[in-house]
Amino acid sequence: MATADKQMGFFIDIEKTLVDLKYYLPYPGAIEFVNYLYENQIPFVLLTNNTRIPTDLLVEYLKDEGFKFDHYLDPLMVLKEELKSKNLRVYGHQTLRGFLMNHGYMINSPEPEELVLGAKLYSNDELSEIIEYMIQGVRVVATNQSPLFLKKEKRYPGLGAILSMLHYATERDYEVVGKPSLKFFEKARKMIGLPFDKITFISDDLKGDLVPAKKLGMKTVLVLTGKIKEGDELLKTYRPDVVIPEIGEYFERFRESQERDR
Repeated sequence: MATADKQMGFFIDIEKTLVDLKYYLPYPGAIEFVNYLYENQIPFVLLTNNTRIPTDLLVEYLKDEGFKFDHYLDPLMVLKEELKSKNLRVYGHQTLRGFLMNHGYMINSPEPEELVLGAKLYSNDELSEIIEYMIQGVRVVATNQSPLFLKKEKRYPGLGAILSMLHYATERDYEVVGKPSLKFFEKARKMIGLPFDKITFISDDLKGDLVPAKKLGMKTVLVLTGKIKEGDELLKTYRPDVVIPEIGEYFERFRESQERDR
């Protein structure tokens, strides 16, 4: 087994990059790519903003599917570090709510000290309620800052877009524990011990993942299996280093380049 140059590494998004969002089935070449990195000792971290599936269950599922990896990070692994109170009001999937309840947090407080916002389709009533709390000065902690939310192949405003609207309405700031917060990226970077300029980030989320990553010096690879499609106007404004139809094609190119360099 050849050992590749360790002065390079990867952040790899999971949903719509390695697996589909509906059934979590691996895309062609996804397992082969991850396992190639693992077997050739090329450092990488699997990243997700998922809070719908508990950490241990998603890790177990991916390994059962055949993915080999040591490093994984999601917002649930960071959230407790950011919260300053047990007195919360939580908006999000039941898994997020259950996670916090199981760790001793009150999740439906009528007088919360902090709001926790997860990825979901928010109703007008929920937004109105959040605005009132924010105007009163209640601190907001969000699980991610993605501009787009994908459901049944339809694109909706993501939590990042909702947060921007709430900030505009209330002039109140917020904290983000998942992608693309610097705290989250730093935690992932430390897992593999590389500076940002030695890391390539592969994702389907252009503005939510790759644009912030590029500002930190990372190389960026956009796969077109998720939120962004070829021909979208966004690609004219924000151009990643590589745009490719799917992860399997990137793997073939990467493997060929590795073999040429040996």
